[in-house]
Amino acid sequence: MPADMADKAAVRLTPDATAGIPVTAAYVHKVEVSEVLLREAWATGEDTYRIRADWPRSHGFYTSRHGLHDPLLLAETVRQAVPLLSHAGYGAPFGHRQSWSSLNYALTPAALAVGEGDTEIELRVACRDVVRRAGRLASMNLQVEIVRDGTRVGTARTRFANHAPVLYERIRGPYADLAGATARALPPAPPVDPARVGRGHPADVVLAASDVPGRSRLRVDLGHPVLFDHPVDHAPGMLLLEAARQAAQAVAHPRPVVAVGMDTLFTRYCELDAECWIHAGLLDSPDSGTTRAVVSLVQNDLCVFSGVITLREIPGA
Repeated sequence: MPADMADKAAVRLTPDATAGIPVTAAYVHKVEVSEVLLREAWATGEDTYRIRADWPRSHGFYTSRHGLHDPLLLAETVRQAVPLLSHAGYGAPFGHRQSWSSLNYALTPAALAVGEGDTEIELRVACRDVVRRAGRLASMNLQVEIVRDGTRVGTARTRFANHAPVLYERIRGPYADLAGATARALPPAPPVDPARVGRGHPADVVLAASDVPGRSRLRVDLGHPVLFDHPVDHAPGMLLLEAARQAAQAVAHPRPVVAVGMDTLFTRYCELDAECWIHAGLLDSPDSGTTRAVVSLVQNDLCVFSGVITLREIPGA
C-alpha cells in the first residue's frame, strides 16, 4: 500500500447508487493488477452487497486440473471481498489491515467446471455481527452465496478483524517491523514431490518433508509472485489455506481429489522466523468418493491454524 494512500478513504458503496464501483487493486490489497479477481461491487441494501468476479480460465498459480477450477480461487475471491467491503462498505481507510478468524466454504462440482473462457461468479454478501469501536469498523462476519449462471453453487462464511495501523503495531510488537520480519525469515526448504500435493511445479509446493509420518513443514518462499504479491510480516492466510489443501491432497494420494469444502480457524499469526509443522490425517475412509482430512499447523508448540477439508474424488481422472 503506497504511504500516501494509507489514510485515504475509499469510494463508499451505498444502496441508492445508480451504478456499482469498479474494483481496483488497492481495494483488495494486491499490487499485481492481474491478480484482482473482483470486477464490480454494489450495495443492495443495509449491510448487503453484490460483487461480480471473474475466475480466469488459466491462472499461473490457481491452476485448473481435470477440467475443474482450483477451489482456492473461491477462497481468494472471498479474501478479496474482505478488504473491499471494509474500505468501500464500512469506511476503513486504506491503511487498515484485516486478519481472518475463520473461513468456511462449500461448493458443488458445477461451481468449478472450466468453460471456454473466464468464469463469471457473483457473490451475494450479507454482513452480520458488525462491531465498531470509536466509530471505526472493528470486526464482522460475511455470509456469502456463490452464484454462477443464476444458480447458487456454493456458500462461504468468514469472520475477520479490522486493525488501524497503531493497533496492528501494538498487536504485532517487534514483528510489525516488516524489514526485520522478512530479514529473519527462514529460507524455503526443498519441496515435496509436486504430484503428491496436486501441483505441477515445485515452486508452487508449500510443503517440505519431515521425518515423521503424517507431518510436514511449511515451506515459505517470500519470492512467490502470487502468495507474496507484496511483502508482509507473517505467513499470509492464503498460504496457510494452500498448505492445508496440499496436506489434505497428500494424505489422500494417489486418489485424484478436489477440495470442495473447508472449515478453518486462524488462531495466531504464523511467523516467518520459526518452523511451522503441519499435521494431517483422514477422518473417513475415501472409498465412498468423499472424505474429510483434518489439518493443523503448529509453531512453537502452539496451534496457529486448524481445519477440516472435504475432498471429493474426481471421476475418471
